Amino acid sequence: MAEFGDFISALGEFGLYQKLLVLFLSLPLLLNPFQMIGQVFMVVDVPHYCDTSWILAIGPNLTEEEQLNLTLPRDADGAYEQCYMYSPVDWDLGSIMTYGLNATEKCSNGWVYPSAQPPSLLTEFDLVCDRKDLNDISQSIYMVGLLLGAMIFGPLSDRVGRQPIFLISILLQGLFSVGVAFVPHFYVYMAFRCVVGASVSGILITALALATEWVGVSSRPKAVLISHCFFAIGQMILAGLSYGIRNWRLLEIAGSAPVFALFFYIWVLPESARWLVTKGRIEEAKKVLQKAASINKRTIPPALLEQLKPETQTKSGSALDVFRKKHLRKVTLIMFAGSLVYYGLSLNVTSFGLDIYLTQLAFGVVELAARYSCIFLLQWFGRKKTQAVVLLLSGLMCLIIICIPEDQPVATTVLAIIGKFTATASFSTSYVYTAELFPTVIRQTGVGLCSMSARVAGIMAPLIRLLGQYHRAIPMAIFGSAPVVGGLLCFLLPETRGTDLVDDIGVATPQLRWVSGAMNLRKKKSKGENLRQR
Repeated sequence: MAEFGDFISALGEFGLYQKLLVLFLSLPLLLNPFQMIGQVFMVVDVPHYCDTSWILAIGPNLTEEEQLNLTLPRDADGAYEQCYMYSPVDWDLGSIMTYGLNATEKCSNGWVYPSAQPPSLLTEFDLVCDRKDLNDISQSIYMVGLLLGAMIFGPLSDRVGRQPIFLISILLQGLFSVGVAFVPHFYVYMAFRCVVGASVSGILITALALATEWVGVSSRPKAVLISHCFFAIGQMILAGLSYGIRNWRLLEIAGSAPVFALFFYIWVLPESARWLVTKGRIEEAKKVLQKAASINKRTIPPALLEQLKPETQTKSGSALDVFRKKHLRKVTLIMFAGSLVYYGLSLNVTSFGLDIYLTQLAFGVVELAARYSCIFLLQWFGRKKTQAVVLLLSGLMCLIIICIPEDQPVATTVLAIIGKFTATASFSTSYVYTAELFPTVIRQTGVGLCSMSARVAGIMAPLIRLLGQYHRAIPMAIFGSAPVVGGLLCFLLPETRGTDLVDDIGVATPQLRWVSGAMNLRKKKSKGENLRQR
């Protein structure tokens, strides 16, 4: 019986059909950066102080400066305290001006912000003082959504198919991301963002499966990483969009509504033929294979199509299989380490001392370069060496940042950009590597579980940032040490460059299948068959 790789070779390993498929899978990724890190630009810090309008009932003719002088204490630098005020009293205005107020308390009546400031998450939901941690917590809630999406949509995709899960995820992202713009309360905002995170996770892991299962061995990194390049382009678009639209609700709509333009996917997005074969749906697989060959202007020999049979010996898979194999456990830990430094740097864009919009644009350019470079790095050096080196470098950059003085923002930003390059390369390599290590019957379950480990890292990254209030070096020390450990673990993984995808969990590791060698072998076989027929 022919291997599935023979059908991909017959219809074209990366023809027009696969290029269109990669394009369709990539378009939603233009919007994903907005969902992942767009909140950073909605919570830009602004001057604020306690609302002390209580004193205006006693002295309605006070100027703003007089009101603040009487009701707000000052910090060591002589500026008004942002989180404390003098406790209100029942005195008359003359007594207050004569004796002054001494007792202080936390803001009890809300805060006052610059009147010219456009509405932001910070000003509308008072994410300041005791409530400022809600910003990082909400980012972690979004990462919880990514985690739930990996847990739910990964196994579902293995059960019901890649195409329906991809379409459902796009619909959920559109509905709830636009709905975020109309929430009345911050806790409702966090709940909606959690659902958006789950839908983004569903898009990412199903796009990965479709991209890898429809292309040949040599084009697999190209198919996955081209879609990742669209994610990087989306980061650059995010920088311009957030710079031009400062009203957070309008920014949310502008970054979310375009997903509804993809409604036509219901008619054009194909199911994975490889998955159909593993499920015994042979006739459906033949139809999509023939359609792909037709668009690629190729013909699959009828004799080869007749060899497309259900693989009855293929064992069904479960999530437990991921933990039974050593190399699959290791790749889960590596995904965690790479994701921790990636999210740590991405969410720290406001902490490097330069303009956040310019820094985000630089991050987007660097991501594009990193993801595109991976196409060649993975072909030249293989998966294992590339992943190990970029993880070690990203960790090293974070550790060096600790030694840079706070008054050197340019040096810090340059190191962060280099770290962002290597962390992004690691992130992209992880997706290619993971998809190649898992067999088809549990690929989405396995990728989902690895994605879960990445999302745990994403949940932890904003919370680790909170440790900076104890010492600024703590977050970067954690973000730097984890990828160093992950990079060393990489040397324990098998190499998957030039191997065909595995369908059966009974196979220990992916089997070598060099494209040129396979073509020569098929030619020899066909010549031998012709001689026997003569």
